[in-house]
Amino acid sequence: MLIMSSGLFRRRVGNSGPNRYVETSSTRNYQEEDLNRESLGKECCNIDKKKYKIVFDPLDLQEDEERRKQPCLTLMEEVLLLGLKNKQGYLPFGNDNISYILRGCIILELAFRGRIQMCRDSLRKRHPLPERIVEVVNDKTTGETLLDETLKMMKTSEKMTIGSWVDLMSGETWNFMKIGYQLKQVRERLAKGLVDKGILRTEKRNFLLFDMTTHPISNNFVKDDICNRLVVMLTAPTIVLPTSVFFPETISMRHLRVISLVCAAYAANVLENVFSSVEYEVRERAFTRVDEFFKEFSQWPFTIKYSSNINCVDSNLADVIAEETSGGKDKELQLEVIAAVLQIFTRFDCIL
Repeated sequence: MLIMSSGLFRRRVGNSGPNRYVETSSTRNYQEEDLNRESLGKECCNIDKKKYKIVFDPLDLQEDEERRKQPCLTLMEEVLLLGLKNKQGYLPFGNDNISYILRGCIILELAFRGRIQMCRDSLRKRHPLPERIVEVVNDKTTGETLLDETLKMMKTSEKMTIGSWVDLMSGETWNFMKIGYQLKQVRERLAKGLVDKGILRTEKRNFLLFDMTTHPISNNFVKDDICNRLVVMLTAPTIVLPTSVFFPETISMRHLRVISLVCAAYAANVLENVFSSVEYEVRERAFTRVDEFFKEFSQWPFTIKYSSNINCVDSNLADVIAEETSGGKDKELQLEVIAAVLQIFTRFDCIL
């Protein structure tokens, strides 16, 4: 009995001896760390009061600002989405125009992003817009594979006209020395890019004797947003473009970009898909408006008709376009590129 009590006594003494002192010291260490964290938090909260200097890279801010001015989807991707069948995931057979139009949209996109412009030559106005020479003014990468590949090719090659560039990228040339300028598998590469963005998905379909890779639409909201934008531009009396995650208000030249998309979709024979479910009169009025867009924006300077009729489709469009296109000489040279590409689109049989 005496041994048991002494054992218990020793165990209690052990807990109240050095081990207890260690526990107390560790507790004090934790308390000191908590105090240090609190003091550090107060110092962080009072950064402005103590006038701490934060180091940052101005180039990062410029990239963020430039990224806010660009849409999530390029003109090429939007034209491809308009042509794709939602469930089947492939383009209608026999549409030969879309391949050429996609190459023209690459030139349009580079012009909208300020990467290319017409050469500053006082004699250039003697030539038609498609026969004027274009040059690279900003070779900074865009993050889009096709755009960067085209930009690099235009930078390292001799200066050529806009019409020549679109023809060469489409493979329409008899000069075998320039066959390397052709951009191959543009539709497939655009579709894979949309798969990476979560808008399309990849499937295998069996067509009689062979399998074909298709890309059905997995996010219908994106295509509906594009269609809604085009319907507003072509049918609304007062044009107020809807904003969304894919087309925010911060985009530069929003209305001119939508007009370019309208013309490209019409030339590629995919605009009919947008108005397939509307009334016949609305559809005809919209397509008549497309013809007017080609007449007004396929030349430079743009010839936008002002209208005092509030029921007219373009009652406020002239003022909006005038505000978007205002700028210095460099911006005018970029707008000449846009007008030149739209003039090239007018050569297709579907428009004439």
